[in-house]
Amino acid sequence: MSSFFRIKTFCSFTLLLGTVLTGCARLPETIKVLHDDDRVVTRLETDFDAPERTYSLKTDLSLEQLRTLLGGYSVRPRSRVPLQAFIDNTPSRKLFWESELDALVPPLREALQQVGYRERVRFEVFSPGRNPRYWRDVTGGWIKVRDHFFHLAVDYFHVEQPVRKTDAYDPYYPSPWTPERAYTVYFEPERQYVTDPVLDEYAVDLDLFTASTPP
Repeated sequence: MSSFFRIKTFCSFTLLLGTVLTGCARLPETIKVLHDDDRVVTRLETDFDAPERTYSLKTDLSLEQLRTLLGGYSVRPRSRVPLQAFIDNTPSRKLFWESELDALVPPLREALQQVGYRERVRFEVFSPGRNPRYWRDVTGGWIKVRDHFFHLAVDYFHVEQPVRKTDAYDPYYPSPWTPERAYTVYFEPERQYVTDPVLDEYAVDLDLFTASTPP
């Protein structure tokens, strides 16, 4: 084996190892499960993506304010074909059904009051799937509040997940879990959906939102 080939192989391995370690280090970790029932799961998790000198804030929105806020979100799945994004005229859809807001808002409000430094709130809300015995409809993602910016990301939007963690016919074979997907998130009214200058991401400006919403 030539010296050049050894060096090239070592560099490739080092780069791959560094990528793997970096990727693993940035995976969020569950800190505490706050609520878990047949309709809603909320939990606190680490926010490794937060830049230095940024931190999450506890949020004391009322139930009605939080419901109104969540009701302003809509989403559209991102196309995997680059050019499709420019020709796709599919309208966005409301992120949550009214029945989902009924179940999600109270435990989510409690979670937002308990979130700690460099943490975020992971949420999932469930509805019956096409065969409720085996499948359930899942909408989920995470929320964090930095300064007066309310950030919400969506990982699942009304996708079906298996109810059981093992196959119904073979207890030793795990049921496949639907992978996370990419979505474009929208908010109405648009003027309240601004860019967080530190994170360079869209978020709801809570100062603008609360000024226009009854407490």
